[in-house]
Amino acid sequence: MALPRQRMTPDEYLAFERGSDARHEYFNGEIYAMSGASRQHNLITANLSRNLGNQLEDRPCEVYQSDMRVKVSATGLYTYPDIVVVCGEPELEDLHLDTLLNPTLLIEVMSPSTERYDRGRKSEQYRRIDSLQEYLLVAQDRPHVEQYWRQTQGWLFQDVAGLDSQISLASIGCTLSLQAVYQKVSFDTDSGGSLREG
Repeated sequence: MALPRQRMTPDEYLAFERGSDARHEYFNGEIYAMSGASRQHNLITANLSRNLGNQLEDRPCEVYQSDMRVKVSATGLYTYPDIVVVCGEPELEDLHLDTLLNPTLLIEVMSPSTERYDRGRKSEQYRRIDSLQEYLLVAQDRPHVEQYWRQTQGWLFQDVAGLDSQISLASIGCTLSLQAVYQKVSFDTDSGGSLREG
């Protein structure tokens, strides 16, 4: 993530963003350029989107990949999760219909440059979204997923590892196998994975 460019109001940010070829996050008056994604990242994101989209095809849910902006209303963060799922009627910020307010599930595919932020400050802000029921942090260097889901007394956590594992997503009634999440992804031999490109 790059250094902040200049201070803007939310309206100025949205006007700037809608005219920009690149994507930027916005928080506390500052905008941050988002870096490009690696091949591994793109494969994993596409696998997630395809698998969830297929499972939700006949249900009142929508799956968005990378370009759906999400606003955390409680904090003012505007961001672009790697995968967004909304079940029920989408709530959008304005008539441009490009900023979602009520995600059900969010997924971030972590990279070395974003892992600390994804696990820390961004996760804290995601937990402030009233509609959010579940989110996943997906490693791209090994078959490993961290799952967080909302309970009445707070958030629960589990991590799932290995290509033979599965994750049940109670918030949207779907199941993901790590084999499917990491299809065509190859890992270094010292990363704990064994999947090779196919």
